[in-house]
Amino acid sequence: MTAAKQVRAQYTQEFKLEAVRQVSAGQAIAVVAKVLGIPKASLGNWVRQAAKGALSGAGGDNKAVGVSPEQMEIARLRAEVARLRMERDIGKKSRGVLRAGHAARYAWIHQMRQQYPVSVSCGVLEVSASVSFNWLRRPQDMAGRPSGRHSDEALLAHIRAIHAEVKGEYGWPRMHRELLARGIRVGKDRVRKLMQQHGIRARTKRKFVVTTDSSHSLPVAPDLVQRRFTPEAPNQLWSGDITYIATDEGWLYLAAVIDLFSRQVVGWSLQPHMQAGLVKDALAMAWWRRRPPPGLIFHSDRGSQYCSGEFQDALKDWKMRSSMSRKGNCWDNAPTESFWGRLKTASVHGHKFTTREQAKQAVMDWMAFYNHRRLHSSLGYLSPMQFEQRWYEAQRKKAA
Repeated sequence: MTAAKQVRAQYTQEFKLEAVRQVSAGQAIAVVAKVLGIPKASLGNWVRQAAKGALSGAGGDNKAVGVSPEQMEIARLRAEVARLRMERDIGKKSRGVLRAGHAARYAWIHQMRQQYPVSVSCGVLEVSASVSFNWLRRPQDMAGRPSGRHSDEALLAHIRAIHAEVKGEYGWPRMHRELLARGIRVGKDRVRKLMQQHGIRARTKRKFVVTTDSSHSLPVAPDLVQRRFTPEAPNQLWSGDITYIATDEGWLYLAAVIDLFSRQVVGWSLQPHMQAGLVKDALAMAWWRRRPPPGLIFHSDRGSQYCSGEFQDALKDWKMRSSMSRKGNCWDNAPTESFWGRLKTASVHGHKFTTREQAKQAVMDWMAFYNHRRLHSSLGYLSPMQFEQRWYEAQRKKAA
């Protein structure tokens, strides 16, 4: 049998011009292509053709290319599905902005314009698209960023938008660094005063609660770390711990593995139980992702899961050394305890989860933000991944 000939997608001239118009209005090519359900490369070609005045249909004329009703309906459905997904994501990420006023909504839309179409964001946040585009068309500097001194109202809008985006985690020092990273030139004292005047502050952490079950007769490893939490390179010292999250379906347990060089979460496991398999799965994810050299130290508390034969055998198989903190001393594993405090302040405290799946999504969303974007004062106000990437770049330059 002869294989059916693949039909290349075709689009009307009006469709192409509308796509180019959206790009010309300030939308990113990737965003417009995603919304309209078309290949990014095709849209890029149309934009280049339009710039040369040569955008046309098949054969180089200006007639519309014939497209079947079925093809048009498929394209429409794809665009609608993409739009609904974006609206859902925008709604989840911008919840805090809705309570912050219109100026903060425009600031948030401006910051997220490379990820979501401005028109879609405006619809979800219930603001004027024309006013939002005027915000985007303010005078810009050579790097394409808003230029000049921001008014207190405009600066406050950006602060409120960032505050909502990071779930209230940043105090004024991190907020100042975040504004600078986004190209908003402002003094730290001005940021501090504005935040104080308008009651914008970092959410406070709750007191530490001991959850470790160290009442067992299993062998305990010595403390090889002695509170020295600053290794000289990645994959030399990892730490691990377990925490729990309440849902209407019952407890959800989270085990995490953190590389203490960059404070990056390199492995995790979310399960409805707190057995040894929970911590072993988190360690397995970390090992498969990083493939550390032999001799890495894995530091934990004296919990029965970490002392179990199953977990200790896994450490031996992967040529890792076990290290454990002293009994009942949370400061011996302080970086991981600090991580739990940040996670629960940002994504758990004050939230009610109906299902474990809801809690799991909230935790994973925050960990992605933490690894990629959250600024750490101990890392020179870089995110864990930025800090590690810069270290690797420096090593390559030394070797060159």
